[in-house]
Amino acid sequence: MAASSFTASTIPHPYPFATTTKSSHLLPLSCSFPRNPTPLPSFRLRASSTTVSASAVSTKIEDSRVSGTPSKALPFRVGHGFDLHRLEPGYPLIIGGINIPHDRGCEAHSDGDVLLHCVVDAILGALGLPDIGQIFPDSDPKWKGCASSVFIQESVRLMHEAGYEIGNLDATLILQRPKLSPHKDTIKANLSALLGVDPSVVNIKAKTHEKVDSLGENRSIAAHTVVLLMRK
Repeated sequence: MAASSFTASTIPHPYPFATTTKSSHLLPLSCSFPRNPTPLPSFRLRASSTTVSASAVSTKIEDSRVSGTPSKALPFRVGHGFDLHRLEPGYPLIIGGINIPHDRGCEAHSDGDVLLHCVVDAILGALGLPDIGQIFPDSDPKWKGCASSVFIQESVRLMHEAGYEIGNLDATLILQRPKLSPHKDTIKANLSALLGVDPSVVNIKAKTHEKVDSLGENRSIAAHTVVLLMRK
């Protein structure tokens, strides 16, 4: 990196924020200078370069265990999660840990549970941590076909480690088919049990996509989740 330089001898006193003709920061036209300005001493700033080994950084991140301790302890934290998966024949449709009867399911590296995935991301987001794809990368074969309840358990562990608990959670599922009304209570009960919270603080909504794009054409399923965490 080229060295940066400033010649302060051209800056008249008492205007320490005036710049040389080389600077792009111009003084307001209303500024006026004293007749006999006292020059400030000259100085030069030189940029220094620091070399960091990328391999060393990546090794450190990979070897360290994710900590749930946020950088700042706040009384409340809010997180948002989103997930979307393609629907393909030959896969089970698992939502909130419940197998929903349908002619197609989510194609994914794990079990493709779109609701649990976005709940995990909401909790991690509230804690200011990396997203689910960084903590449980689909490039790692050990997560192949893994039940998403494992991801929920880890996010809850991180949340408690940080000193928080769930205040309330609101989730919206978006899919054209099948209708989820007959299954919402079961999904809500199972999600509440996985999170270790009373069902009264968990809300599950379901909407169609009015036959618009892949969601409305029964080619995909999506979910949004907002979670409020409270300091214990």
